[in-house]
Amino acid sequence: MALSSPSGGVRRARQLLHVSVLAQSASPCGRFLAAANDFGEIAIFGLSAALSAEAKEENRRAVAVVRAHNGPVYSLASTERLLLSGSDGEIRAWSWAELGRKGCRELWTRRPPCRSSLEVPEINGLEVNQRDHWVALAGGDGAVRVLDLESGAFTHELRGHQDLVHVVALREQLPQVLSGGEDGTVRLWDLRTGAQVQLIEVHKYQVLSGGVGPALHLLQLSGDVRGKVPVTPAALRSLCLHPRSPEHQVLTVAGNSPKIDVFTNLGYRAFSLSFT
Repeated sequence: MALSSPSGGVRRARQLLHVSVLAQSASPCGRFLAAANDFGEIAIFGLSAALSAEAKEENRRAVAVVRAHNGPVYSLASTERLLLSGSDGEIRAWSWAELGRKGCRELWTRRPPCRSSLEVPEINGLEVNQRDHWVALAGGDGAVRVLDLESGAFTHELRGHQDLVHVVALREQLPQVLSGGEDGTVRLWDLRTGAQVQLIEVHKYQVLSGGVGPALHLLQLSGDVRGKVPVTPAALRSLCLHPRSPEHQVLTVAGNSPKIDVFTNLGYRAFSLSFT
């Protein structure tokens, strides 16, 4: 007797065994959470509903799941109107107002210029300058790029890292970008000149790092360990603090699991959101 192929539900259950949540971003209003995984999906969670005293189990599941990219979604960032997602060689924009609706489509796609057709860098990090309407991109090809959100043009390509760039951050009030890479360096770039103005070789300093292991470590500014809280993921890949959440100061923690742990204080996990 021939065996029938697995149902969609079975395939989905098997897929979820291997899901890693790689990125998170809060909605501008603070009531929703977007979370992206390595299967190209973005899930939208009703964070306010999940935090309600009357919340049920279904309130802690995704209200919508969008197939956003063909490859993993490595990064997310929000503007006052848009959710931005980064994948292999492309960044896409989604309307927060439309994300929970059936048939939602991206508003636009931008692909950074590459040196060759064989070079398709993953977009590992996104950081938005809300005031001047541009976004910095951390590239898997070692470049930091700047995309003007109004014109859609890439205005800067900053090279100096000798390996992939993991993360970018912005300096407040200044047109400067910080980048951290696989080459073990942190670099400061000035967008007025397009030049690197500072290089920190991290291996020369004492560094605190984390991520591997099912625990959230709480540290004082001095570096002293204040506590260690168990979490669901076997390794942590994303932390998202929600200062604009109307009900609580909320921290969401994600990684090698389809579950996203929610903390309403840093002493214990309140509950978990789930892609299922």
